[in-house]
Amino acid sequence: MIELKDVTKSFGELHVLRGVSLTLPMRQTTAIIGPSGAGKSVLLKLLVGLIRADAGEVRCFGTDMGRADDDELYAVRRRFGMLFQDGALFDNLTVAENIEFPLIHHRRDLKPKERRERVLAALEQVGLPELADRPTGRLSGGQRKRVGLARAIITEPEVVLFDEPNSGLDPVTSDAIDSLILTMKAKLGVTFIIISHDIVGTLNVADNIGMLYEGRLIQFGPTEEIVQAPNPILRRFLQRNVSLPDAAHEAYALPAARQRAM
Repeated sequence: MIELKDVTKSFGELHVLRGVSLTLPMRQTTAIIGPSGAGKSVLLKLLVGLIRADAGEVRCFGTDMGRADDDELYAVRRRFGMLFQDGALFDNLTVAENIEFPLIHHRRDLKPKERRERVLAALEQVGLPELADRPTGRLSGGQRKRVGLARAIITEPEVVLFDEPNSGLDPVTSDAIDSLILTMKAKLGVTFIIISHDIVGTLNVADNIGMLYEGRLIQFGPTEEIVQAPNPILRRFLQRNVSLPDAAHEAYALPAARQRAM
């Protein structure tokens, strides 16, 4: 359903992606890791057609995103949800109004009562049923992430994109967000695509991991294989955050957050 074939993207003399090919497994969580400037955010923008590749092909749900017209792009984007790095909430609106915002613009067939019911159901899913009418400016960082996730799923998307879901959070709250991501994937059966610098969180939630380095996808596969892969660049990147097993002898143990969700 989502595939990149030999995709390149440059901004002037800055070559961000250099021939990236990738097929994203559906109904699984895929994390894209890599150093700053490796092209992770650019990859997300290509998926939803916010920018177009210079060469190669980005295909989502059968649509060539590089050649799609505005109506085709709109139809594809409706099938995506997005959790932005800082939540991207409107502080002049209440929690419920923030979550309702996509429904007002994309589900005009719903009556106000129906929209309210969906909002409350989404808040229940993220564990904040009591905060519907709270001013957004009074939320903690973790609460903002949860509200942002409720808004991302309110239109029942097939794919949810996460931009640094744990950034700016303390370890306890980060672990709670990881557990929530795992639980929601199991309940909703949707595809999650995460870009992250948080290696511990990535190992907690990802079924698959891909690493971008200098604009190239240098490794991609199931998490259990990635942590044992011999690629020296990948291992150095991971070992700054976690203790890796010996690639030839040791098995990979699932992180605690994933074990709790299984």
